Amino acid sequence: MSEVMVDVHGVHKSFGPLEVLRGVDLQVRAGEVTVILGPSGSGKSTLLRTINHLEKVNRGWISIDGELIGYRRSGSKLHELKEKDVLKQRTHIGFVFQNFNLFPHLTVLENLIEAPASALRRPRKEAEDAARRLLERVGLADKAGAFPRQLSGGQQQRVAIARALALEPKVLLFDEPTSALDPELVGEVLDVIKDLARTGTTMIVVTHEIGFAREVADTVVFMDDGVVVEQGPPAAVLDTPQHERTRAFLSKVL
Repeated sequence: MSEVMVDVHGVHKSFGPLEVLRGVDLQVRAGEVTVILGPSGSGKSTLLRTINHLEKVNRGWISIDGELIGYRRSGSKLHELKEKDVLKQRTHIGFVFQNFNLFPHLTVLENLIEAPASALRRPRKEAEDAARRLLERVGLADKAGAFPRQLSGGQQQRVAIARALALEPKVLLFDEPTSALDPELVGEVLDVIKDLARTGTTMIVVTHEIGFAREVADTVVFMDDGVVVEQGPPAAVLDTPQHERTRAFLSKVL
């Protein structure tokens, strides 16, 4: 068994009186792909955002590769880290958003070089060489000099994936990476993610793409109302779900 890379333990998150996560436990092993399914409002995206401390948890803790995220432990208490230390931790956690979040004023190549050069202090030539290799990997070697506005949505999302990979993260988080795309562009993005899965990249993917979950996931997690209702291998969760809530959800989307 490979070691646990991401450990989510008893995580609660509220926004005012609204409790969005209600005691989530989740473990993701190194080199595995976990796909999270669930209806809108079930807490999937909030869970992803707590993993890289874009949202602070109210209770519980999260660790990546054995390191607490966003906090340090002192005895039985957790103390929040300074922002600069959180930013350093985030260099190990790639995040691909629904809406690409590319810098519009930078070229594709500059988008990829920015974080390695500034956050990791990599020499620019080294960062550029690595960025060009990543663009080739996602099928966009010829777009290095283009600006995001000159690309299709699918191309922008592939650039966003390459940018997340540029920091050589320990884990990649995807928040509904195809939901903002026209249907004909979904496949090109999913193909890139499938390729990453084959190379043993640890990933957590929030998506509505059931076929992708069936093909790529090591573990499928079904969330509803801020809790993990069911999890297991794709065949078990998708073909023979044990919980009524899972069955009801799948009956609407399959």
